[in-house]
This record gives sequence, structure tokens and C-alpha cells, in this order.
Amino acid sequence: MNPRFAITMLAGLLALGACGPETENAPAPFAMTEDAMGRYCGMNVIEHPGPKGQIILARYDEPIWFSSVRDTIAFTLLPEEPKDIRAIYVSDMARAASWEDPGGDNWVDARRAFFVVGSDRIGGMGTVEAVPFSDERKAADFARDHGGEVVRFDEVPRDYILEPQAAGDEVSTIAGGDGN
Repeated sequence: MNPRFAITMLAGLLALGACGPETENAPAPFAMTEDAMGRYCGMNVIEHPGPKGQIILARYDEPIWFSSVRDTIAFTLLPEEPKDIRAIYVSDMARAASWEDPGGDNWVDARRAFFVVGSDRIGGMGTVEAVPFSDERKAADFARDHGGEVVRFDEVPRDYILEPQAAGDEVSTIAGGDGN
């Protein structure tokens, strides 16, 4: 066997092995119930329309719940939040009954999801939303119907998630505000 080929194969197998355990060891998502309270709003998550999120940390047996995917992603970006994240799950809108009822057990791993950013849909907390899908084609269809672009988890713009929403911006108008 050619030594160069053997080294290349070994390097490839090691790289694949390095990716496997994280996915294999990730805990399963929790079903959303009426007891799920949003991390930042302190409100019942199930009462808000649009996609939701949950993050499972190594130090806890229960997930941290979020009333929006925007808040879920923000948690991963904020330096003061814990970084011992074992799993990030978001509502799979490809399998959701509707925007008002995104479902309580149709989760997708956020790092594998396709997100539509810049759409005309408003998240559960009245701000812009990163709308998640397990299916890229369904994400593209949603973007065609509601505007926006399809990106992966690591491509969601940081300022789209962390920038405060000013009164009078496009979101305030879409949400029914008069812009003042």
C-alpha cells in the first residue's frame, strides 16, 4: 500500500471520528410542555406564536427554554452565558402545523438546520426571527413566500440576533405599529 494513501486515509478517519462523538452523545430534545418558561422573558413559552428553542447544558438535567429562535441563538453568542452546551434544538417549521402552533416535539438540531433570516414573520417576542427548517427546500419555499434568505446556523448574522429593534423600523411596521 502506498504510504501517502495510508496517511491520507488515516487522517480522514481521524477527522470523521472527531465529529462523531459530539453528535452521538448529544441528549435528545425535550418535549415542550406548559411548564416551559422562557429564559429571558420569564413567560410561558407555549403561549407565544412562532418557532421556539431549547438548549441543554452539561450542568443541568432540564433544558433552558426560549420563546424565540432569536433568543436561543443570542444565548450562544452572549459572553456571560454558560458555554457547556451539549445540544441546541429549535422548532422544525418544516413539520409545524402553523406559525401559531409550531409544535411541542418537532425539534431539529440547530447546527444542522436551515434558517430564513430577513423574512416578514415576527417571532414570539415581537421581533425579527430566524425561522428554522430541517429541509432546505422548505426553507427556500418559505423565503420565496415571506422574503429573506436561507443560511446555516454559523451564517446567521450576529447583528441580526443581537441588535436591538428600534421603533419605526420595518419590524415595528409589520407587527402593526405605526412606526412612532
